Amino acid sequence: MFANIREIARLLPVPTLETAYMTFASTFFAALMGAPLGMWLFNASPGGLNPRPVSYQILSRLVNLFRSLPFIILMILLMPLSRLIIRTSIGPTAVIIPLSIAAAPFVARIVEAALQEVDGGVITAARAMGSTNTQIIWKVLFPEALPALVSGLALAIINLIGYSAMAGAIGGGGLGDVAIRYGYYRFRIDVTIGAVIVILILVELVQFAGSAISRSLLSKR
Repeated sequence: MFANIREIARLLPVPTLETAYMTFASTFFAALMGAPLGMWLFNASPGGLNPRPVSYQILSRLVNLFRSLPFIILMILLMPLSRLIIRTSIGPTAVIIPLSIAAAPFVARIVEAALQEVDGGVITAARAMGSTNTQIIWKVLFPEALPALVSGLALAIINLIGYSAMAGAIGGGGLGDVAIRYGYYRFRIDVTIGAVIVILILVELVQFAGSAISRSLLSKR
């Protein structure tokens, strides 16, 4: 038993680092793509700063379409893009591209929803003081929506941890790869359980950090 535990302990550190690398790198790129998209969706929505109903409906449906695609299928579809950009479709770095694209629509919806939760009276007061739409977004909406944005980003990271585990099924590396290659294929349920436990620990750490930061931001208002 103890020999098995030592063996599992030797197997898990590198895949854990790979999972963390994939998750946080893809979160960064997903935020770069999703945050501007979410801001545009909010501005163009019926209750936004610059309503554009037709454009909003078109883009909103496209976002919903990408969100509804199963990640494993999206990853297969984006393999040629990974090969084009980094010359390979296998490994943690290659997985960052489909992970980022898969998470970007989710981040966009998080940003849109967080901005919509801001009290309309705050926006009215900012307009009364002569603020432009850009000033309202950066100096009013984002500071007010920051706690909700942090909580939403924590959920996005948790989703990406799950996506990165699925990526192990087709050569993405990380904890999913260990669970499948060393656990499932070799009938080692103990290895699979070990990988799952580490994933659960990562999820709990992200959730705890997100909640703590969000509460801290709320208390400073």
